[in-house]
Amino acid sequence: MKKQMLAVIASLAVGTMIFSCSKKDQQETPLNPIPREIMAQIEAYGLSTDNVQKVADGYLVEGDILLTAGQLKEKVNTTALRVGKVEQYRSSNLVTGLPRVITVKIVGLSPAFIAGLDTALRRYNSLGLRISFMRIASGTANITIDGYNQAPVNGQVSFASAGFPTGGNPYSSIKLNTNAAAFGFNPNVLHVGSIILHEMGHCIGMHHTDYMDRSFSCGGSPVRENITPIWIPGTPMGPDPDSWMLACSNGGNRPFNSNDIIALKNLYGR
Repeated sequence: MKKQMLAVIASLAVGTMIFSCSKKDQQETPLNPIPREIMAQIEAYGLSTDNVQKVADGYLVEGDILLTAGQLKEKVNTTALRVGKVEQYRSSNLVTGLPRVITVKIVGLSPAFIAGLDTALRRYNSLGLRISFMRIASGTANITIDGYNQAPVNGQVSFASAGFPTGGNPYSSIKLNTNAAAFGFNPNVLHVGSIILHEMGHCIGMHHTDYMDRSFSCGGSPVRENITPIWIPGTPMGPDPDSWMLACSNGGNRPFNSNDIIALKNLYGR
């Protein structure tokens, strides 16, 4: 997850600092272009192919989604769950073996990050889904959260990253940026919790809600992915500006909204 400070964004809010999960793309042209077949597979996932980054574990797309080499070899069957006029978008893989308790461990991070994790866990567990989450202090966890320290690059600050489920299991790692440029020296617990809530969404199979137009939350050029949505009957018809899976966060507290809850219960409800 990344953030960006834009001088003027009249269409969103005057004087607002935009914190993005996969911020507006202003990166330099890579010295080593991504192979065409990799770009095609990323596109098959319904993900943006703008500014794809090669990293040690695979390819980082949309700023905070890690696709491993193994995932890029899998057959993709993406599905969008249309909620109102904004689609809730899931990956081709979900967590299976339900009902299931997913253990989460946080390593080497300050009490504010631990409190943020507990906030995220409470929000998921309050929904009564067939997946629940439990923080553990030791042993092997299904999801491990730890830190990395990355200073701003070209005016962009990374917040976090995660990936999608494989083999019916949640993605096993969430990385949070401990550099002061990201969360500050005294992190806001609700902000940290909202970032973790978002990255956990990726871990259980959720894409960015505004995949159809990333400029909805991030600004910049509109990007529409080639996904056929499936309507969820009985859901509201209004716009959805506050989803927990928007590509760019509001820099503060962002819990689930009503459409988020409908989508999660559709995928993981009892």
